[in-house]
Amino acid sequence: MTTADQRTERRFAAVAASRTFQNVRDAFYLETKSVLDIGCSYGEFLAHFGPGSVGVTLAPEGIVYARARGLAVREGNIEDAAFLSSITEKFDVIYANNIFEHLYSPHAFLIEVKKLLKEDGILVLGVPCVPGISALLRFKKFRGSLSAEHINFFTRDTLRLTVERAGWIVERVRGFRFASAFLDHIFDAAYPHFYVAARVDGSFDYSEKRKSELRGYARFAAPDAPETR
Repeated sequence: MTTADQRTERRFAAVAASRTFQNVRDAFYLETKSVLDIGCSYGEFLAHFGPGSVGVTLAPEGIVYARARGLAVREGNIEDAAFLSSITEKFDVIYANNIFEHLYSPHAFLIEVKKLLKEDGILVLGVPCVPGISALLRFKKFRGSLSAEHINFFTRDTLRLTVERAGWIVERVRGFRFASAFLDHIFDAAYPHFYVAARVDGSFDYSEKRKSELRGYARFAAPDAPETR
């Protein structure tokens, strides 16, 4: 086994040993569900999901490694409309961990991925967040949300609002460091990473003020562009 393979295997071992991931997996019964793992990397999370699960990544080396392990992984950019439309299955769960902060358009992502969920399916979105106690940012462990690779930045509250305003009913926002939601709540202000669990709001519509703004944008669209709704 090469040194690179050894490093990758350590990733798999770390996920398997992660108490946080075990709590998330158990809370949503992910080992029995078909999961679309967006940004699946080498498949270290995907390996723990149920039958029919599929990973998506832009990393060719991740695809090779995951497929060698027998995992179903596809190469593609989830923000590319053509690739998105090529995914014809519907899943019980969309799992996206450490990807939301990298997207060019988080709102569009939240709108578009709804079509990939089965009825009553659930979105599990894991996102690094600026901790509620700002003094903690002095410590390296709590500065992950401010990584130079990130182009979107969230707190626990703005993350919830971002998901809700895209037409989702947020059921939980937790760090999942503990199996107990009560214990998690006690440490909310210190957590550097949160998971949002949400279901599609079938009655969602933009506010009248927002729709008025969208109609204004349409005046500047190309002549053959679809009408904004």
